[in-house]
Amino acid sequence: MPDPAAPPTSPVQLSALLARRDLGLRQVAGPAAGEGGGAGVHWVHTSEMADPYPYLLGGELLLTAGVQLAEDPDRYAARIVAAGGAALGFGLAPVYDTVPEALAAACDRHGLPLLEVPTRTPFTAVARAVWGLMAEARHHELRRVSQAQQGLAAAAARPDPVPAVLRQLATRLGGRAVLLAADGTALQAAGREPEPGAREARAALAALARVVRPGAPGGSPAGHRSAPASATDTAGAAHLAAYAVAGGEGLVLGVTTPAREPGDHTIAGVAVVLLSLLTAPRQGADEAARSAALVRLLLGAAPADVAPLLGAGPWTVVHAHGTGTPPALGSPLVDASADTVRILLPADREIARHPGWTLGVSAPAELRDLPAADAQAGRALRHAEATRTPLSRHSTTGLAALLDPAEAAAHARALLAPLGDPPPAALLETLRTWLALHGSWDRTAVALNIHRNTVRQRIGRCAALLGSDLDDMDVRTELWFALGRG
Repeated sequence: MPDPAAPPTSPVQLSALLARRDLGLRQVAGPAAGEGGGAGVHWVHTSEMADPYPYLLGGELLLTAGVQLAEDPDRYAARIVAAGGAALGFGLAPVYDTVPEALAAACDRHGLPLLEVPTRTPFTAVARAVWGLMAEARHHELRRVSQAQQGLAAAAARPDPVPAVLRQLATRLGGRAVLLAADGTALQAAGREPEPGAREARAALAALARVVRPGAPGGSPAGHRSAPASATDTAGAAHLAAYAVAGGEGLVLGVTTPAREPGDHTIAGVAVVLLSLLTAPRQGADEAARSAALVRLLLGAAPADVAPLLGAGPWTVVHAHGTGTPPALGSPLVDASADTVRILLPADREIARHPGWTLGVSAPAELRDLPAADAQAGRALRHAEATRTPLSRHSTTGLAALLDPAEAAAHARALLAPLGDPPPAALLETLRTWLALHGSWDRTAVALNIHRNTVRQRIGRCAALLGSDLDDMDVRTELWFALGRG
């Protein structure tokens, strides 16, 4: 029979249950608590079936009054053990005045702890005591894990964080903690090795480390399934565990303890996270280059001078509005300090919709043209919000791409000159948005977050200053072209 799946609670040891004087339980057969035969109790089940096997999941303290026991006590005990039962509790009433000798002999033969339940103790009291002890054990485990987390976090803040974390982990688990390199060499270690059997434990731990280290001999071959994040084993009386340290280029955390206690895995997991952060490369080449570019800009360098440090262009600017985690789109160049998130990323990077966010994307631009691309992304975002689309892109295709940029810019400046020198930004943005939204007053108001009457007033002022009929499609087309080039 496969090992039963244990519930996510700490088991209750029989010794703790026997120590409850209010229950009056007495063990009359089977291995005593602590001798290896008495497994922890995960739950309590009462049954008077002649064969309880089909109704057991494993880990139960089975309670019975022996109503159908007379047929074959040996088979009865054997079937409980085969089902993974932890122990048998025999009630002295109403069928038997004493525990049958045949049943006690059978439990001795099969290694099943047998408890005598006195007449004064109802089975429900036993079940209630198990649940109470289980809750106490769970509370103890949570408190132990919480204290260990605090200790490990404090150790990680020390000047020597890696050895400090290992020392703290070894102390909390009552064993030895070692950080192994990719070749199996012990880089740092803390705590005491098990005696006797230290050499055997070291060899077994090295073999276990290969299981969680991808590509190592005996582990998962490169290109095949990924290695497990952790593995456990035993060597003599020692319990072993190995954990892959994610940030450390094949590093493995090995733990050797005299016993495996509830909460050990969680505590070791906290140490793994801290060691992953502490052993990860402090700064990759790309991050170093970006930091250098920022420093040079702050010290007065021109953007064109630092462009090579950021990588080859062209670039794309993205503006985003939304809730939740801002979309990074795979780029570390993100400004999320304002209401609008702005992202700079290589132009060849694919930009997809992001749930909960509205995106405006600029046309590809060289470094010197990034301010213009930033404005394009802003307009594209407003257009996306006004049209209720999750993503809008600025486009440079069409007839405008066929014209000389300098001549087009000169024409745009001349056409828009009546609006002012320079034209008021509010008028330009209102006119541009209104034209982009096909003259819709309401959608323009939504896009600019202003009242629709304000939109009407600004468009009316533009029409008056330009001396043009903005209902004329030819006029709108020329203005749209000029706004895109000016």
